[in-house]
Amino acid sequence: MVQELLTAIIAAGVGACAVSAAAARVVRQYERGVVFRFGRLREGVRGPGFTMIVPGVDRLRKVNMQIVTMPVPAQEGITRDNVTVRVDAVVYFKVVDAASAIIEVEDYRFAVSQMAQTSLRSIIGKSDLDDLLSNREQLNQGLELMIDSPAVGWGVQIDRVEIKDVSLPETMKRSMARQAEADRERRARVINADAELQASKKLAEAAEVMSEQPAALQLRLLQTVVAVAAEKNSTLVLPFPVELLRFLERAAPAPPDATAAPPPPTVRHPAPPDPTRPDAPPPPPEAPAAGPGSGRVDGSGDPDLNPVLPPGNPVPPPSTPDEPDT
Repeated sequence: MVQELLTAIIAAGVGACAVSAAAARVVRQYERGVVFRFGRLREGVRGPGFTMIVPGVDRLRKVNMQIVTMPVPAQEGITRDNVTVRVDAVVYFKVVDAASAIIEVEDYRFAVSQMAQTSLRSIIGKSDLDDLLSNREQLNQGLELMIDSPAVGWGVQIDRVEIKDVSLPETMKRSMARQAEADRERRARVINADAELQASKKLAEAAEVMSEQPAALQLRLLQTVVAVAAEKNSTLVLPFPVELLRFLERAAPAPPDATAAPPPPTVRHPAPPDPTRPDAPPPPPEAPAAGPGSGRVDGSGDPDLNPVLPPGNPVPPPSTPDEPDT
């Protein structure tokens, strides 16, 4: 009798232990438990720690309350300025209502992922390429609002959305590189021109000061010689003072102008003899006046050049070379 009683007590204890083991549940610190009894949600969410359910009647589902990092696959789209790009992002979210995350949506992770991809494609179509590259903070906020609006009803809170990378076509990359290079060259030219302007003003002031003190120019010349001689060169360049060249120009006589016309030669006529002097030579005989029959050709007094022709004979015409027979 006693033995049968002990056996029954032991069997009851074992059954109670088995039931307790089947009813016992442990919820971790970062989890929350949702209990369904005969498929109906029971009020209240089980917190972290040890909890009990009715075996075979209740069913406990645990929901992770940690922040989930979900990468969004790269989405290809056309921007508002007709540029094809591929953009990928990452979404940070967490569950704030465990019961809604279980009841309102079948799989909240998959739902958030699909909503993120759809919103990302919409953001690409509404934005320009410059906004995708430089104004990402505003795009991230807009993308977060687009995903968070439907996720609130699912018991999910979007913590943060970030655009990771924007992939451009190779032709667009080369075009942007050329544009950036041209812009940098423009800025370099402007800076160089500004530096030249400032340097010219300073040089003008220095030249004005040196012009008042000639010794300053000589000292500057010696400083230039020292600076050149400091280098290990076999050739020494010595500047020549410009003032010395100007002095030599003023001291040298002016060369004759080759283009000027030569002066006319002076003709000296002999003085007429004085008839009162005893040693004066007799005057030359006067030439006879030329008459109609004198036979002078050119009026000169040279008989060799002007032969005398007999009176009444005309002057023969000048001889011409015989023309060849045609």
